[in-house]
Amino acid sequence: MNNINKEIANEDLKEQLDFIRMKVAEDLSKGKHKKIVTRFPPEPNGYLHIGHAKSIVLNFGIANEYNGICHLRLDDTNPEKEDIKYAESIKEDVKWLGYDWGENLFFASDYYNKLYQYAIQLIKNGKAYVDSLNEQEIKEYRGTAIKTKNGIPAPGKDSPYRNHSIEENLDLFERMRKGEFKDGEHVLRAKIDMTSPNLVMRDPVLYRIKRYNHYRKADEWCIYPMYDFAHCLSDSIEGITHSICTLEFEINRPLYDWVLDQLNTECHPQQIEFARLNITNTILSKRKLLQLVEEKYVSGWDDPRMPTIAGLRRRGYTPTAIRNFCKRIGISKTNSTIDIALLEHFVREDLNKKSPRVMAVLDPLKVVITNYPEDEEEWLDAENNPEDTTSGTRKIPFSKVIYIEKDDFQENPPKKYFRLSVGKEVRLKHAYYIKCENVIKNEKTGEIVELHCTYDPETKGGWSQDGRNVKGTSHWVSVKHSVKAEIRLYDHLILDSSQEAEIDDLDFKSRLNPNSIVILTESFVEPSLKNAKSGDSFQFLRQGYFCVDNDSTPNKLVFNRTVSLKDSWAKIEKKNT
Repeated sequence: MNNINKEIANEDLKEQLDFIRMKVAEDLSKGKHKKIVTRFPPEPNGYLHIGHAKSIVLNFGIANEYNGICHLRLDDTNPEKEDIKYAESIKEDVKWLGYDWGENLFFASDYYNKLYQYAIQLIKNGKAYVDSLNEQEIKEYRGTAIKTKNGIPAPGKDSPYRNHSIEENLDLFERMRKGEFKDGEHVLRAKIDMTSPNLVMRDPVLYRIKRYNHYRKADEWCIYPMYDFAHCLSDSIEGITHSICTLEFEINRPLYDWVLDQLNTECHPQQIEFARLNITNTILSKRKLLQLVEEKYVSGWDDPRMPTIAGLRRRGYTPTAIRNFCKRIGISKTNSTIDIALLEHFVREDLNKKSPRVMAVLDPLKVVITNYPEDEEEWLDAENNPEDTTSGTRKIPFSKVIYIEKDDFQENPPKKYFRLSVGKEVRLKHAYYIKCENVIKNEKTGEIVELHCTYDPETKGGWSQDGRNVKGTSHWVSVKHSVKAEIRLYDHLILDSSQEAEIDDLDFKSRLNPNSIVILTESFVEPSLKNAKSGDSFQFLRQGYFCVDNDSTPNKLVFNRTVSLKDSWAKIEKKNT
């Protein structure tokens, strides 16, 4: 077991014995399978998002728990929308989440020859035919889901091409394969039941003509199998025991079973459905996410506001936090929406254990300590992480001129204001008590540009020797030693907490948060961060958790806010207990 698998196995949140795991355990106990084989089968037509993470954790988790195997399969049957960059991003994301498919990487496109032969077998068995109706006509012949008085959808009607001979269908299908027809001129359909109450079973399309270069097969093929045909047979070819998918595929399960039964395949996996993930303030549709990327609402698939795994990684989310979130929400048969505060809770929980504490001033106000020696500086001890006793301490510089947050000073403070104001003291974290003596303003605008303060040298380390109580504590950085940084403050991409299903195609962009990113260009961090590398995470004291962005360079540090310190989910849980 490698290190990441050990970490997964030792995580506090263990997978619960949900209805899928109960079925897997039952099948093993009855000897139905010698070895459990699951699969994660995304289509390479976009980047994976947090919803896919739930499926990854489930499929790889079950395989790990029952000493089985989980395949990674790219279901690449639609060349019009698929790309090698998406295939590579999928592999990167699964590995980053902590899962290893070993030698079990597969592509549906590797099975094209087998799938073609399976289609020929269906034709020979009288269970498939070539139809020359166009797309609109097929839709009209199929009928609608509108129910008659007896509660059954009105039946469709047979295509006039449905009863062509086997020989004629074989000839047409071979000519489709050779490229003799135009796109859309013919399709191959299953011959099932045009009166079925399940519209999926009304002679579904199995193959269509599509002249697009495939990212792996180039122009080798001009006909491509439909997902419902390729998916079940790919599962069977790979020996999958449990084909786990989301609830929207429940209506397709009869077709999944029909194809495998008609072809009498040696392996007939069991399809099991579970509820997909919905999260408040979040879009989880690859089509809509692609629209945001293409129309430049975001900087790319890995924009830290995106719910893609690449975006969450860039923002500073951790694999442990995402896995624990997926385990906590569990597996059910009923669709529901999870509060995004729960995901953020697990991110804070993990980062709190791992992130060094540092000081950063995002909106600086200069403070001159008038009684501190002009050319003196000292290096003070500061804890790296109180949650990790092995993290040790670091040295932070203190000098005559420092920055504090503008919000940490008020000239005319309200009652119970414990931060800095004229004539009052505050504690500088790890340093000294200071008292504001004077406020310097811009003569023209009246804006506060500088504070003059005095310090108490007997309060080194931030504690008074005489026992006087100072309630307010401020973080700070030495102006002389500080490092300038760009800070990107991210917020939810969607303004409200509506379910995605309630955000229609025309309206979802109008609900984008115009303040989903705020960029601060005049921020300063302590010098210990000077050599921070892309992906490094820190807790900025009193500010939140931040990580170094990919755009960061040795000459320009760029930090993304991962999450704030405020944990609304913890408050919700406390209130409910």
